[in-house]
Amino acid sequence: MDNSKKKLLIAIGSTVAAGVLLLAVILGTRGSAGGAVTDSGSAAVAQTGAGAVQGSAGELVASQTGDVTQSADAAVTAGQTPAAGGTGAVNNNSFYAEIKSANSWGESPVFNQLDIKLVNKSGMDVNGWTLAINVGDAKIDSGWSGNYSISGGVLTVTGVDYNNTITSGSNADIGVILSGITGDLSYTLTAGSTTVSGTANNNSNSGNNQTANSNAGNGGNQGNAQTGAALPVPAPTTDDWLHTDGNGIYDKNGKQVWLTGCNWFGYNTGTNTFDGLWACDLNNSIKGIADHGFNLLRVPISAELILQWKNGKAPEANFNQATNSYLVGMNSLEIFDYVVGQCRANGLKIMLDIHSAETNASGHTVNLWYTDKITTADYEAALAWMADRYKNDDTIIAFDLKNEPHGKPNEGTSAAVWNDSTAANNWKYEAERAAAAVLAKNPNVLIMVEGTEIYPKNIATNGDFHSTDSADYYFNWWGGNLRGVADYPVNLGKYNDKLVYSPHDYGPTVYEQPWFSGNYTYDSLMKDCWHDNWFYIHENGTAPLLIGEWGGYMTEPNITWMTYMRQLISKNHLNHTFWCFNANSGDTGGLVKDDFITWDTEKYNFVKEVLWQENGKFVGLDHQIPLGTAGNGITLTDAKGL
Repeated sequence: MDNSKKKLLIAIGSTVAAGVLLLAVILGTRGSAGGAVTDSGSAAVAQTGAGAVQGSAGELVASQTGDVTQSADAAVTAGQTPAAGGTGAVNNNSFYAEIKSANSWGESPVFNQLDIKLVNKSGMDVNGWTLAINVGDAKIDSGWSGNYSISGGVLTVTGVDYNNTITSGSNADIGVILSGITGDLSYTLTAGSTTVSGTANNNSNSGNNQTANSNAGNGGNQGNAQTGAALPVPAPTTDDWLHTDGNGIYDKNGKQVWLTGCNWFGYNTGTNTFDGLWACDLNNSIKGIADHGFNLLRVPISAELILQWKNGKAPEANFNQATNSYLVGMNSLEIFDYVVGQCRANGLKIMLDIHSAETNASGHTVNLWYTDKITTADYEAALAWMADRYKNDDTIIAFDLKNEPHGKPNEGTSAAVWNDSTAANNWKYEAERAAAAVLAKNPNVLIMVEGTEIYPKNIATNGDFHSTDSADYYFNWWGGNLRGVADYPVNLGKYNDKLVYSPHDYGPTVYEQPWFSGNYTYDSLMKDCWHDNWFYIHENGTAPLLIGEWGGYMTEPNITWMTYMRQLISKNHLNHTFWCFNANSGDTGGLVKDDFITWDTEKYNFVKEVLWQENGKFVGLDHQIPLGTAGNGITLTDAKGL
């Protein structure tokens, strides 16, 4: 029974000659009986030449021509240097669009989120631009950082005040959510009158596509956010470590705490920092998260990026250099250290989440924690390196060992299983090994263990997962099936007081799971999904739970489920990290709107009810530094505890 929804990710950009394009396609699934990816996309498979890439029925099809209309006084061909102060039109090698379908969800119609990067390597400033994309019968749901309209099957995008001019060597990041795309996504990019910006670079027209981890000259979206002042960074401390007892989490003094946070992805996608820094200011965003009362930030990251850091080859991060000028000159590891410092200064704790083995926005669709490129030993080494690097800094208080291990019965050893074997694909076995790698370096951090996708209905006859018949298994969301804990609990030995189980749960907007049929209720969700998959762990006092991902749009059919989930969290003080801060999570939306600056007040007020508060103040997890700087947060020392 595989009703899971398909996702197509596409990246398109001109290369060295007219009509030759980079085209990348990734297909993935996210749940058994359903589920959808919620991260921004990137490209993996390259192909040159015009043509189409056909997915399964109902999936997006992409072909393109990539022409650039030369609409100004003169054309500048590859390799030429325009005279300073002259005018001309950029050619199709030097000013181009990279279009990727970062997310897709729904059926009849299918919604697709297109993330678009306009790259200017012309040696001239582009003053005014128009992007026209063939989208067929599509309709606009929402868009950001541009003016959008559809007529005659063509989506037309023009710039807004802060990106209508794209300076030489800069990029502009824009995006749109469309429903019902039937066009081939061929595009025409027209540059208006252009002005040479001083001296041009002879190599600027080389035609090489900018890589995902390049930020050189990324000045697009200038003025979209004012640069926020950094807070003075206090020295690291080691007095905020937490431990567990029964189904509760406690500080060093035995005070029960409540972890109520959110997610902000990007370190897993190829951005090599947080997504959205093309528009928002990092300092203001961290401050905003803390000031809004979130006391924990779950940071998705790839094992591959950590290994690059470990090997001294930290890639550059992709961010808006105008808005985040204080990050210029830092590589991705240095920026991460900066993030840790600013979180510490704001009283905000961090939970690292190995979201994927490889750096790829669709990397989380890979079933396991290892690939042909990243081995299990590599994965464990990445965890150990991070644990060792930050062992004397309790800003990072938890490690989520692996995001959403999954796989279906017919995928054999490529599917994550949960039993008492030492099989390479046994997530329970590997979680114990990975936890040991972390705790050997830092025995103080909490260890989050997620579930799998499937679990046998009869372990006596199918405990080795040999059956390929879906009828022999219980299914749940990726990361949400923790039925195996009842039979084979994770054993961390003397560190069992560091163990937290961390399921994920979503609503019908992500996928119409069987338990959403009919007029479902809180009680029916408990009976049909929550209890046997993971709530029994809390109920029996086996270990604490932290709902690592939950969230979505504030509309039906999602809001009913989300209200019931909030009720469950509130009633039982379940720890949680809401999905997500990012505006570019297509099937859930974010806590901020498309500009990555303006908070969605309706959604925030909804989540606010399950943020830890005492006497109208948000409670942080730091004993010395209050949560945020708005005066509405207190330290853990000042809190009574649950």
